[in-house]
Amino acid sequence: MTPPRVAAPVGARSLIMDTAERLYATRGLAAVSLRQIGEAAGQRNKSAVQYHFSGRDDLIKAILAEHAEAIERHRLAMTARHGDPERMPLPERIGCIVLPRIEHHIDLGTPSWYGRFLAQVTVEPALREYAVRAHLDTPSLRRLHDAGAAPGPGAARRKDMTRQLIVHMSAELETELAREQPDPGDAAAAWRRLGADLVTAVSELVGALGGTDGGR
Repeated sequence: MTPPRVAAPVGARSLIMDTAERLYATRGLAAVSLRQIGEAAGQRNKSAVQYHFSGRDDLIKAILAEHAEAIERHRLAMTARHGDPERMPLPERIGCIVLPRIEHHIDLGTPSWYGRFLAQVTVEPALREYAVRAHLDTPSLRRLHDAGAAPGPGAARRKDMTRQLIVHMSAELETELAREQPDPGDAAAAWRRLGADLVTAVSELVGALGGTDGGR
């Protein structure tokens, strides 16, 4: 008879996810093995990561989903304050798309690794589309996008350009803050300055390209 499976210690899954995010963010996806993640997370069993996740992609998807849920909570609260997306001016609607991500970065504290982790994932062909869907397939974001949909041959390009701008500028600021280690108030102020700059930049970019679907 097969012995019953012994449950892993509470918190091991979260510890593995946090460790994987940090290592992927700082070393890149290709340079980190599941065994290295387990060892860095203090797991004695060499198969500890596989106990919780079927493989690398499953682990990465779990990390993305956790962050997407946290961002969605911020966005739901923000859109509730602003009302019907159909009636929002473009900068306000883009703010509801961009700024919840900024508030999530602030919640994470300094140092954090999510910005750099996401930048790594979005350039990985096997994971890029999943990363995009994980952040787009939420109720509040679908409403914001539907309210500003601008079909046409340039729509996909506008979405790609604005997404790259948001993802990679966030990764750059996260790197800078991790290096400088400012106090929490200064770090939050830096994130909010970036958020304001991104809202302005995306609004201008979308307007210049003749669309209204910014920030996806």
